[in-house]
Amino acid sequence: MEALGLAMSLAAALALGVCGGMIAPVDTGQEPDGVTVVKVGVTGDRNPQWDTVNALLEEEHIRVELIEFMSYELPNRALAAGEIDLNAFQHKVYLEREVETWGYDIVSLGDTLMAPFGLYSEKLTSIEELKWGGRIALPNDPGGEGRCFKILEDMGVLELDPAAGYTPGVADITENPLNLMFVEVEAHYTARMLPDVDAAFVGGAFALDNGLSLSDAIYTEAVRPGGDNPYVNVIACRAEDLENEIYLKVLAAYQSPETARAILEAYGGVYVPGFSY
Repeated sequence: MEALGLAMSLAAALALGVCGGMIAPVDTGQEPDGVTVVKVGVTGDRNPQWDTVNALLEEEHIRVELIEFMSYELPNRALAAGEIDLNAFQHKVYLEREVETWGYDIVSLGDTLMAPFGLYSEKLTSIEELKWGGRIALPNDPGGEGRCFKILEDMGVLELDPAAGYTPGVADITENPLNLMFVEVEAHYTARMLPDVDAAFVGGAFALDNGLSLSDAIYTEAVRPGGDNPYVNVIACRAEDLENEIYLKVLAAYQSPETARAILEAYGGVYVPGFSY
């Protein structure tokens, strides 16, 4: 899951809804007759691709209304409670952990986008330049840290205990031939560590916030649109709504070539389509 920017204006903060961290949508008045409104929970304010989705849904007389949340814990809670219809903020690993922890009857309706992690450096130009005892900054949350260790394993510089699954920690490293050292910090701080380490993992909104592009990275996490990537973001729904025709039309509009282009144009490659189109 990518970590998206959560800055909110004072005016928006005053509009908090009943969930404690939910931003109430602006009242746009009575909907035209025959228009079905689908409330989709999101985090942050970087969601321009939904304008394209709504344009595609006009002829279907469907309109997506985004409901912004300030905490990652709330969109699934609101979805399970029926306060929103769908949410679109989390990757598959996060969703699975939420379901396991809280017992939500929530499933993935389909893939949306992915925010690949990039490994950035002010000292190295390629991963081949990593040296003995090199220091690498990475997020200190279990999902982010484990994801970075899996990328390092894909790079061929680490070996991990397969039993750790998608959330390995330092203790799950079985081979570290370069004796790499890991500096664990808050996800939003890894880019700021670049002057002090050999390399740092930065992903999603935090790359955008620090003026980084994936073209600057010395290594980029693999993206497999339409594949089994566990870190692709999804639209989630209640299990009972998995065959809901309206929601499937929303998914189809999202997984369109038009929306794919909107994602690429809006984010410059920091976010990429996580679906085949």
